[in-house]
Amino acid sequence: MTRGILLFSTVVAFRGSQTQTTSVVVSEGTSMSVSISPDGRTLAIDLQGTVWTLPSTGGAAKAVTDFYNDARHPGFSPDGKSLVFQGYRAGTYDIWAVGTDGSNQRQLTRGPFDDREPAWSHDGFRVAFSSDRGESISAGQPAAGSANYNVWILDTRNGQLTQVTKDRADDFMPTWSPDDSEIAFISTRAGGQTIWAVNVASGVERRVSAEGVRADAPSWGPGGRIVYHSTAGNGSQLEVDGTGLTGEENAFPFRASWASANEIVYVSDGKIRRRALDGGASRTIEFSATLPVRAASARPGSAMTGSRILPPPTAHRPHPVKGVLSPAISPDGKSIAFAAIGDLYLYTLGSKSDNITRDRFIDTEPAWSPDGRQIAWSTDRAGQLLDIWLLDYRTGTKRRLTSTDGSAMGAAWSPDGKQIAFLNVDGVWRRASVNVVDVATGDVRQIHPPLFGPGNPTWSRDGKRVLIAALTPYSGRFREGTNQLLSIAAGGGDSTWYTPIPHQSIDSRVGNGPVISPDGSRMAVVYEGKVWLIPVAADGAPTGPPRRLTSEISYMPTWTADSKSILYQSNDRLRMINVATGAVRTIPFNLQYTPAAPTERYVIHAGRLVDMKSDAARQNMDIVINGNLIASVVPHSEQLHQNTRLIDASNQTVMPGLIEYHSHMQKDLGEAHERVALAFGITTVRSPGSTPYEGVEDKEAVDAGVRIGPRIVAAGYLMEWQRVYYKMAVAIKDSTHLELELQRAKALGHDVLKAYVRMPDLQARRVAQFGRANGMSTSSHEVYPAALSGLDGTEHTTGTSRRGFSPKVATLSRSYDDVAQLWGKSGMTFTPTLALGGGTLARMIAADTALRADERFALYPSWLSAQVTGGGRGGARGGAAGGGRGAAGRAGAAGGRGGRGGGANQGGIDAMIVGAQNAGARVVAGTDTPNAANVQAELIAYVAAGMTPFQALKTATVNPAQALGLNVGTIEPGRLADLAIVDGNPLQDPSATYRVTQVIANGTAFTRRALIEGGGLQR
Repeated sequence: MTRGILLFSTVVAFRGSQTQTTSVVVSEGTSMSVSISPDGRTLAIDLQGTVWTLPSTGGAAKAVTDFYNDARHPGFSPDGKSLVFQGYRAGTYDIWAVGTDGSNQRQLTRGPFDDREPAWSHDGFRVAFSSDRGESISAGQPAAGSANYNVWILDTRNGQLTQVTKDRADDFMPTWSPDDSEIAFISTRAGGQTIWAVNVASGVERRVSAEGVRADAPSWGPGGRIVYHSTAGNGSQLEVDGTGLTGEENAFPFRASWASANEIVYVSDGKIRRRALDGGASRTIEFSATLPVRAASARPGSAMTGSRILPPPTAHRPHPVKGVLSPAISPDGKSIAFAAIGDLYLYTLGSKSDNITRDRFIDTEPAWSPDGRQIAWSTDRAGQLLDIWLLDYRTGTKRRLTSTDGSAMGAAWSPDGKQIAFLNVDGVWRRASVNVVDVATGDVRQIHPPLFGPGNPTWSRDGKRVLIAALTPYSGRFREGTNQLLSIAAGGGDSTWYTPIPHQSIDSRVGNGPVISPDGSRMAVVYEGKVWLIPVAADGAPTGPPRRLTSEISYMPTWTADSKSILYQSNDRLRMINVATGAVRTIPFNLQYTPAAPTERYVIHAGRLVDMKSDAARQNMDIVINGNLIASVVPHSEQLHQNTRLIDASNQTVMPGLIEYHSHMQKDLGEAHERVALAFGITTVRSPGSTPYEGVEDKEAVDAGVRIGPRIVAAGYLMEWQRVYYKMAVAIKDSTHLELELQRAKALGHDVLKAYVRMPDLQARRVAQFGRANGMSTSSHEVYPAALSGLDGTEHTTGTSRRGFSPKVATLSRSYDDVAQLWGKSGMTFTPTLALGGGTLARMIAADTALRADERFALYPSWLSAQVTGGGRGGARGGAAGGGRGAAGRAGAAGGRGGRGGGANQGGIDAMIVGAQNAGARVVAGTDTPNAANVQAELIAYVAAGMTPFQALKTATVNPAQALGLNVGTIEPGRLADLAIVDGNPLQDPSATYRVTQVIANGTAFTRRALIEGGGLQR
C-alpha cells in the first residue's frame, strides 16, 4: 500500500534498509519430516522448505539447500552421500538431489507435471515417486478427463521413467520393500486411504492394510514391517500392524526413517524423536536452526503514517477513471459501451462518454446485439441479485429480460440476435450454470449444470454451440489445473473439451476469452498476458494452432463487426489492433470522476467512547466531525451542540469503524452486499483478490459516492503460476508474464498484490520487491521464505497449500515455535480467517438466536443468508422497477475453501493465534467470506481463544490500519471519521460490535435502517 503523504521518505528509508535482516533461532518445526543416514550418524530435516543436516545426536542444523526450493521429503541415498527431495523451483514439483554437504544440487525430473515424495531404492539406482503424469484434458487429451497420481520409478543411471501403478485412483507416498521387489504406497482406490503394494517386475498389486485403517505415509523397514501414520480416534499417531506406537504425541504424517530393524526416527510435537518398536519411551533429539528474516524495523507500516488511500483522493479534483469494465465496440464501430463508477456508459469515438443508467445499482458487462440496436447488460435494479436487461439504443427504453434465482451475468448474443447465453451465478466464488434465454419470450433453459467459476460464454458461428473457459484440474488430489475450452450444445445435452496448447492455461476465466469473431473464423483468447488467435470451424472447434496477435498486456478482447479489428484493454488504455497488419492505435478516452467529500460539521454525543487508544472506555464525550475528519474529541458540553447537528449516542457506545482485512468483493452479490458491510459497522474492506478492473471500479464507485459501501483496498488477480483454481486468479506463464502483471497492477493503482498458492518462492520474492518499490502491500499463504523475502503478511491459519499439508499448522491443528517466531521477528501480519470453517458464525448465532431473524441478512442471496437463517429466505428488497426475490435456499458452491472454525482440534488453532500475537505478529481480522457478520464472529472467536476484548478489537481497527498505513483505527483529532455506534460495551462483550445502530463512513452518517432500505440513500 502506498504511504501517501510520506511516500518519498518512506520508500527512501525502506530502500536504505533492504539489508536489515535478523535471525530466528528455532528448536521446533511445524510439518517437518526427518531422515537418518545409512550409517546412523546424520539426520536430514526439511524445516520450512529447506533441507538441513545435523548430527544424529542432535545439535545445530546446517542448511544444504537454499531457502527458495520449497524442499520437502528428504531421503538419503544408500551410500549416504546424497539426499533426494521434492523441490518447487519453477512452477512444478520436481525430484532433486544434493550432496549432503550442499554440493552438486541437481534436478532429476522436469516438465509440466508435479513429481512428489521421492524414495531411494536400496540398490541406489532408482528413485520411486508419485506424479500426476498421464493423460488429461490439461495435457492435451480432451477425452481423458482429469489425470491422477500414480507411482513412477526414475532410473538415476539413464533418466528413464517407468510408470508402476495405473489405477484411476490416486496412488502416492511410495516406500520400497527391503529387497526392492515391491513398492508400498497409499491409494484411494478402496475409499479413504489404504496401503497397497505393487510388485515392481510383474505389476501385480495387493492390499496391505486391514479394513478400517485410514493410513498415510507408509515406511517399509528392513525387518519387513510397515510403519504408517494414522488419524484413528481423532489422534495423530504412528502405527504398525494396527498397533499405536506414539501414544499422545502429535506425530506428523510423514514417512518414518529406520535407524535399525526395530528403531525409527520421526517428528512429533515439532521435535525429532527416536523410538523402538518393541516399546519404551521415545527419546527427543534436540536441534536448533537459524533462519534469516527481514526485520520488523525494515518493514513499512510499523506506524500509522498515512497512505495513498487515506486521505482519499483530493475532494473536488477530477481523477481519471481506471476501473473500466467490459468495453464493447458497437457493430457500426462508432461507439463503445462500458461500465465504470457504478453505471453504464456509452462513449462515442472522438466525442464524449454519456452515462446511460445513472443509478445506485450495479450496472456491468454490456453486450451489443448483432444489429447494433440493443445493449444487454447485467444489473440488480429489479431486485436483490443481477438480471439481464435490454436497452433499446434508439428509444432509450429499458426492459428486464431474465428473472432467475441467481445473478445473470456475462451476456453473449447469438449470431442471429434471437438468443442470449449467460451465466447464472448461484453460489460462492461465482459458481454458475450456463443458460440461454430467448430474447423475444424471456424463456430460459439451462444448457450446462453449475461449474466452479466458469468464464463468460461466446457463440459459434453456426449458432449451435456455446463456448466458455472452464477449469480442468490435473488430478482429484489437488484442485489446481488449467483453463481450457468447453464447448456446449446450445440446446444442452452434450459438451466437448478442447486444449489449444497442452499444459498451457488460458490466463484467466475473466476477461481472457474465448471470444469468437462475428465471421466465425477465429477465436481470441489471452495467453501469457497477450491476445492470441485460434482458427476455428463453424461450430467453434479449433482447427489450427494459436498465433500471438498483441505484444503488450491485453484484456477483454472484443471484435469489430467486420472481424477485422479487436478492441482490448492494455493497462489504463483502450487499444484497437488490426488483425491482418498488427497495427495498433490508442482510442482516446478521458472519463473522470470527482470524489465525494462531505462538508458538514456535526457533533456525536457518545455516552461511552471506545477510542482504541487505551483499553478503558471514556464516558460522556463529544466527537466533532468536520467534513470527513475528526476535528476534536472533548468532554460533553451542551454549548458545543448549539447550532450544530447532533447525533445523539448518549445511551450507546461510539467505536472506530471495523476493517475487514480479507474479503473478496464480487459483483454477483449485488450492491446491497456493500451496504450490509456498513450496516455491520465495517467501514473499510481489504479485497486481496479480484479481477484487474473490477476491484478498481469498486474503489472508484465508492470514492465517487455512486455506490454506498465501505472504503475498498483493492487488489487485482490472485497471482498463480501456470496452474490455477479460482476464477479471479491468473495463471502466470513465466517471469516475463509476471512483469506484465505487476506493471498492470501499478498502472491501475492496485493497493494489494497477492502471490497465490502456485507462485514459486523466488517469484513471490519479486512480488514483494515490486510492492515495496511501488507502495503496495503484499501477502501470500506462506510463512517462509515469505518472512525473508519481505512479503507483508500471511493469510489463513490453514488455507490451501500446494504441498498437501500446511507449513503453518501441523496435524491436530497445532502450530509450533518456528511459525510464531518467524511472524514475530519479521513483523508480518497474520490473518487467521477462522470464519472459513463456519464454526465461528454458528457459535455466535447459537449464543444469540435473534440473529437468525436479523434483517440485514435479508439483503444477501439465499445461498448466503441460509448460513445464518438455516432456511431459504430470498431476501427481497426494493429495486428500480420494484419487485424482489424469494428463491428457495440451496447449498453453497462446490469448490469452496477449507478452514477451521471449530471442532475437536480448535484448541490448537486458538493457541496458534495467541502465540503468534505474543511473539509479536500483527494479528488482523479477516474472514475470506462474503458475510459481513463473520467479522464479529471472528472477534468473538479471538476472545474465546484467549485474547482480551481490547486485543481482539485491535485486530479489526488499530492493527490493520497500521499494516495498511490507513489514517483510521482510533478516534482522535486528525483521523478520518470512520465510526460505528453500537449498543453495549465491546470492551466487555465483543458481541456488541454487531449491534450497530449507525455508522459514519468517511464522514457521512448512515442509520442502519437507511442502509437496509437503500432507496432513500443518495448516490
